[in-house]
Amino acid sequence: MTSRVVDTPYGPARAELHCASESRAALLLGHGAGGGIAAPDLVAAARAAVDVGVHVALVEQPYRVAGRRAPAPAKQLDAAWLAVADALGTTWFDDLPLVFGGRSSGARVACRTSSEGQAVAVLCLAFPVHPPGKPEKTRMPELDGVEVATLVVQGENDPFGRPGAAHHRDVVLLPGDHNLKADVAAVGRAVGEWLDRVLRPLEV
Repeated sequence: MTSRVVDTPYGPARAELHCASESRAALLLGHGAGGGIAAPDLVAAARAAVDVGVHVALVEQPYRVAGRRAPAPAKQLDAAWLAVADALGTTWFDDLPLVFGGRSSGARVACRTSSEGQAVAVLCLAFPVHPPGKPEKTRMPELDGVEVATLVVQGENDPFGRPGAAHHRDVVLLPGDHNLKADVAAVGRAVGEWLDRVLRPLEV
């Protein structure tokens, strides 16, 4: 594991790099609004990705690196994320396909930036479809706007809602709620199997 600081338009971000024995692709994973990269589902996803030959960067947004708990506005999160993806994509992950992902707020960032960042696939852990108790404030357009293969791993009792499967979007429902702590092994299995499947057609 290696840690690297990356300059962004909104201050330094930090990427914790986990290298796989193969180099099939690279997965960038972002954290939730109030949590960090040590969230159990992020750790499980990272391990599963490494096991199937995918390098992983667990990305800490600048506001977290600066010690702030309140998340930055969406435009700042997206710009910082793309800066990290660009920096890592031209150094550590040169010429590798990039998969964007994250949990909760980080999943939203991955969706919103997937096209501009040229991600080949998107991984969403606990995508927050709407704020708890406010289904009218839907974030589904962010998820529906993704044009590449997408996996959503969601808790069956998530108060933030449950997205449905769609064209090129798989949804895996697991026991538990928004933190996906109830069965982290199942999170890892779902992520590993999906990555292995979606990356296979890209390998020549």
